[in-house]
Amino acid sequence: MTKIDRPRRSALYLPASNAKAIAKARTLPADIVILDLEDAVAPDAKVEARAAAVAALDEGGFGGREVAIRANGLDTEWGADDLAAIAGSKADAVLVPKVSSASDIDRYQSALADAPAAMQLWAMIETCSGVFALDAMAARAADTRLSLWVMGTNDLAKEMRARLTPDRTPFLPFLSMAVAAARAHGIAILDGVCNEFRDLDIFRAEAEQGLLFGFDGKSLIHPAQIDPCNEVFSPSEADVAWARAVIEAFALPENAGKGAIRVEGKMAELLHLDQARRLVAVAETIAAG
Repeated sequence: MTKIDRPRRSALYLPASNAKAIAKARTLPADIVILDLEDAVAPDAKVEARAAAVAALDEGGFGGREVAIRANGLDTEWGADDLAAIAGSKADAVLVPKVSSASDIDRYQSALADAPAAMQLWAMIETCSGVFALDAMAARAADTRLSLWVMGTNDLAKEMRARLTPDRTPFLPFLSMAVAAARAHGIAILDGVCNEFRDLDIFRAEAEQGLLFGFDGKSLIHPAQIDPCNEVFSPSEADVAWARAVIEAFALPENAGKGAIRVEGKMAELLHLDQARRLVAVAETIAAG
């Protein structure tokens, strides 16, 4: 299974300075844990939080979850030291903020020159400049560690001076553009956070909107959001059954070399076969726990 095929339904942000939250995260059903050194950590606690994040990864215990560390930007006083520490850590990925151009991707790539080959570069899409450079940034995935984007709708709303309402109307064009650019270049993509964690009906509606757009999952700010998020972004039994039927049908000798066939009364093309294989791979990984 490739990186893009693994489940990324739920990605929970945690302050790296909060040891109790990190300990709890080892027991939660989130697919991704993001230890945050940026927005969730006060300036006078940044250095301590950095050491705590690296120590938490050394201690391990996160099971099959992917663990990323969100660094401060390279344009801050902590960014370079964050990147150096993360490069020497056991993190699966480094998440970097406010990426606005292809050259930004290259800067972070250079900063991770000494990191293990398996360490991924994830980037936040949360600036006005960034939404006009989506294709150019995504194209850098071909030659860099870049493998995943996370939408940062709160910061984007602030920069645009837009209102972040439950329907997210001002951001709908950018959400669809980001998904299209990510798919064009084989990058996974996560929807931004929902600030409402007390009303899970509001959260679920936003998660379902993200699924409609094609996001792989959603970033979260509270453990209560994990279960509904996983439910929304998990393949349904009907979808899995259809996918298996497509795979089996294309495997029949009489369908060898065909680009389109009928499966259970519906037309299925080779593109549907690729989608079916990915869906089954994700579903099997979820079922394995």
